[in-house]
Amino acid sequence: MTALGLFTKLICRDEEAMAAYYGAVYGLGVVQRVAGESDGQPFREVILAPGGDWTKGSLVMFNFTERQAPRDQQVILGFTVADLDDLVTRIEANGGKLVGPIRDEPEHGVRVVFSVDPEGALCENVQMLGGH
Repeated sequence: MTALGLFTKLICRDEEAMAAYYGAVYGLGVVQRVAGESDGQPFREVILAPGGDWTKGSLVMFNFTERQAPRDQQVILGFTVADLDDLVTRIEANGGKLVGPIRDEPEHGVRVVFSVDPEGALCENVQMLGGH
């Protein structure tokens, strides 16, 4: 059996603000907004996808509205981008911060920089070097 697609849910405090951040920085478009209840706990979520096309996978900003978001990092979001320098500009312009400088790792065929979004979630951002 083959998986049909992948999605990741990031538990956050403000799903709309975080959707705006990931849209502005990574170019993800809103596919759908959902509100409901899971095991008696109300939630809201904003489903994002590249170009608003969830056949390419999705990233969901998920908010349990009556409890705090987790304090400790529970996920590292990974993004492969064409231009890391341009991405860094968008991260900083939209309230994110870098965690260290861009590193060239030719032995792995990548350039990489870690960042945090406005709520502190860690992202690993990778630009493939030629031939990879």
